[in-house]
Amino acid sequence: MSGFILLGLRILSAIALYAFLGWALYLFWRSLRQDALALSARQVLPLTLLVSSPDEEDRLLHFTENDVIIGRDSECQCILTHATVSARHARLAFHHSQWWSDDLLSTNGTKLNDEPLQMPTVVLNGDTIKCGQVTLTIMFDAQIHSTAGE
Repeated sequence: MSGFILLGLRILSAIALYAFLGWALYLFWRSLRQDALALSARQVLPLTLLVSSPDEEDRLLHFTENDVIIGRDSECQCILTHATVSARHARLAFHHSQWWSDDLLSTNGTKLNDEPLQMPTVVLNGDTIKCGQVTLTIMFDAQIHSTAGE
């Protein structure tokens, strides 16, 4: 009789162990799913660039993507036609709830507020980026709309 009790206890402990593992995996999956939904719902702060070039009139460019490549290449999101701009000159990327600027090993270099851009750096509203002889002024649409209503 004690053999049946011991077998029953083994079966119950195996069921309890598998139930615990199933519960832990379910909670882990649910947490990952919530994180994925939160990341997919994250809003990018819209970006506006005021482009000032010696050869052209000033123009405004609006972006809602989280990655903007600046350069002469036709695949860039921000196309600048000036000869001092490299094919893939610089990048503006939105992550960690901020816009970051980075030089893409351009020939003539990239300057942020007249300082050489040597590593990814956070850009703020009103900052200027120089790609060759072209100047880009950073404006965030949230600030543009809030100041327009005042």
